[in-house]
Amino acid sequence: MVKLKIMVVDDDPDILELLKATLEEEYEVTSAALGNEAIEKLKKEVPDLLVLDYVLPDLHGPEICKILRKDPLLVHLPVLMLTGKGEIEDKVKGLESGADDYMVKPFSPQELTARVRMLIRRSNINLDANPLTRLPGNVSISRELDEKIKSKEKFAALYIDLDNFKAVNDYYGFERGDEVIKETARIIISAISEKGTTRDFIGHIGGDDFFVITSPEKGEEIAKKIISDFDKVSPKFFDETDRIKGFIETKGRDNEIHKFGFITISVGIITNLYREFTHTAQISSLGAEVKGFAKKFAQSKYIFDKRTEQKY
Repeated sequence: MVKLKIMVVDDDPDILELLKATLEEEYEVTSAALGNEAIEKLKKEVPDLLVLDYVLPDLHGPEICKILRKDPLLVHLPVLMLTGKGEIEDKVKGLESGADDYMVKPFSPQELTARVRMLIRRSNINLDANPLTRLPGNVSISRELDEKIKSKEKFAALYIDLDNFKAVNDYYGFERGDEVIKETARIIISAISEKGTTRDFIGHIGGDDFFVITSPEKGEEIAKKIISDFDKVSPKFFDETDRIKGFIETKGRDNEIHKFGFITISVGIITNLYREFTHTAQISSLGAEVKGFAKKFAQSKYIFDKRTEQKY
């Protein structure tokens, strides 16, 4: 059984060892002694929970929480704050900064384990997040679309898919595939941050499929930005020798050996400007169709469906 991952952050080596010893039997534990070190590690791999000391030499716990809550990949990460202080104001500052729970040192290992289990369980109930990107999953996506349909608000939905991803994942292994997925998530988040609005929604359908809801006038700008940024980094997903060749050779879906070039990205954009939707399944079906058109091109491509129909 795959263990859930926990990061523990404390500048006291004895506390750090106690945390690891308490949690390692049940969880895969990584550690950091400084706030900036923790942030850098979190950007590379998102754990299932963060145990964070209130006072660190560089950044204090509440400062770290505020940074995490501004990153869409880390905004839903459960945080258990630890401190040697018992003052109410410290507890309030920790919780107001985005911590989910609070424990005063010294703590009992049994209570720590119980709090960790509770936070992870609560997080899984509240968020159907993708475990790799921590972006909202299909339940949240359907909920967002339902709200758009009911409110009759005008929107654009972007269905985003990678091409040649399976070949790269098979050829280099799942760790390289995970790297591609996480980098794609960051590119989409960055594009929304630069070209979108604060009301936009980003979801991870699963695998190499992503989803965005934005305003109709922003859809094409975001798609262009995603494609431009992805094409810049795509060659880096190949090892140097393969990058020079420009292709890899591996089995395709037909079980025959084929040459596969760099990963490209396809975006299908649909909107309710020209037609009316009454159910999320209609949006998903049309989104898959339009994205399929974009995937027929050898290069990265977006297609904005502007066909005028009153009804789907």
